[in-house]
Amino acid sequence: MNDDVLARLAAVIESRRGGDPETSYVARLLARGEDAILKKIGEEATEAVLAAKDAGRGGDPARIVAETADLWFHCLVMLANYGLRPEQ
Repeated sequence: MNDDVLARLAAVIESRRGGDPETSYVARLLARGEDAILKKIGEEATEAVLAAKDAGRGGDPARIVAETADLWFHCLVMLANYGLRPEQ
């Protein structure tokens, strides 16, 4: 994945800041604050690890990719919460 993709996704996440939490998952997560964001990262990291373990036992390798994408997405939300960008 190149930096441009991460930068574009970070821009979309930032554009959702202050949006309607009823219609935007990102706005809802940012509104809930640091603890909710960090908890979600922990959950997604665990899911990525479990997907990797399952794939090593004959499970679906595509699940590793999907769970890793979820983890990266939530890490970008965390960066936005702290006023940071992936380029940093």
